[in-house]
Amino acid sequence: MEVFSGRKYHFIGIGGIGTSGQAKLLIKHGAQVSGSDMTDSQILRELEALGAKIIIGHSPDNIPAKLDAVVISAAITAGNPELARAGELGHKILKYAEMLGRLIDQYEGIAIAGTHGKSTTSAWIAYLLEKGGLSPSFIIGASAAQLEGSSGVGTGRVFVAEACEYDRSFLNLHPKIGVILNIELDHLDYYRDEEEIVDAFTDFARGIRRGGILITSGQDKNTARLMRRLHNGIQIHTFGRTEACEFSAVRIELINGLYEFDLCRGGSCLGRTKISIPGLHNIDNALAASATAIAAGLSPDTVLSHLGGFTGIDRRLMFKSCIHGITILDDYAHHPTEIRASLAAIRQHYQPRRLWCVFQPHQYSRTRFLLDDFAESFKLADNTIVPDIYFVRDTAESRRTVNAEILVERIRQSHCQAEYIRDFSGIVDHLKENVQSGDLVVTMGAGAIWKVADEYIQWLREHR
Repeated sequence: MEVFSGRKYHFIGIGGIGTSGQAKLLIKHGAQVSGSDMTDSQILRELEALGAKIIIGHSPDNIPAKLDAVVISAAITAGNPELARAGELGHKILKYAEMLGRLIDQYEGIAIAGTHGKSTTSAWIAYLLEKGGLSPSFIIGASAAQLEGSSGVGTGRVFVAEACEYDRSFLNLHPKIGVILNIELDHLDYYRDEEEIVDAFTDFARGIRRGGILITSGQDKNTARLMRRLHNGIQIHTFGRTEACEFSAVRIELINGLYEFDLCRGGSCLGRTKISIPGLHNIDNALAASATAIAAGLSPDTVLSHLGGFTGIDRRLMFKSCIHGITILDDYAHHPTEIRASLAAIRQHYQPRRLWCVFQPHQYSRTRFLLDDFAESFKLADNTIVPDIYFVRDTAESRRTVNAEILVERIRQSHCQAEYIRDFSGIVDHLKENVQSGDLVVTMGAGAIWKVADEYIQWLREHR
């Protein structure tokens, strides 16, 4: 694309999932790319092989005198020395979301938003489009083995991008097809209340290109409010587990822990299908992916033939190991709705003797504002273990008013077994002493709680 050809971009934090994907796309379109990150990684080596100039560590000297723009990841703070130097030189500075918006403008963009399910649905859409021969480019929030990573550079005109609502960053995106999966209370360190969240998603929908398409849940109360606020200019397609929705799943059956259903459109059955990842919530994600793929140009038959081939993404009900009858999973769930959905899916699919949930809360603010919901979300677990809260961008007030021990006490008040164990090594020791054959252990949360699963698996291999 001529708009990027010959231009020079420097990324601060180039090793991130999103920024590395942007760098790949810019290189494909003829841009000169440099970037820095604090630690080396395979991602950086891949970028270097594509022609990017990679520097380990942040220094003012890393900023070239002539640049078209500096792109910063969400993790970069105002005190970063490269950011300061870029400001001194008068370089244009773009946040990740701003660069994403410039990229998506050059494609037939598909942007997937929602409180839950964005990464899974984005990857599912990219998978279907790839199988359907459209060769999409994509940037999603997690790695998918079937896509060979979290980003890819295709040869087609379609670009699939996960759209984040935090900081209203998704308002930088103006896709041809916008997807809104659901809208719930979250990010209350930024949004005042649910009404403000709905307002932001409404603005995202209004940003869809004229003549474009909005694909959204026909069962979510907040997406219903959003749809009533929109004016003519875009088409609206709804999905859900009711025939009142345009795209629906009917005659749903649970067979060997996985769901089969008839995919219908406008009351007419398109065909019988099944999905390979557990949970009712993944029927909703499958419906959204199907509706989007059809809107992008795939035939219903193509969608039906490949829908069940998608096997999911990293850290979403991810099977890690089964050793001596003990099953270990890892999951990204960090919101009460996600926790309930994941635990239900685990119960259905694995039918464990006992279910151990090792949950690390993500952010004091989320824990504080959703404390009652969190306390009720572990009812399907036999035992819940909670370490200290993993925090990013939390206020001092939030850290004063809630902690992991308070959450554990509230879980117990909901008549659920729960324990506070401060650190990961202590949790592993507890699992060693108490987990038995037939049990299932799931580590859950947005932080590095997966390390507990890895350490416990290593111990099982060495001592059982």
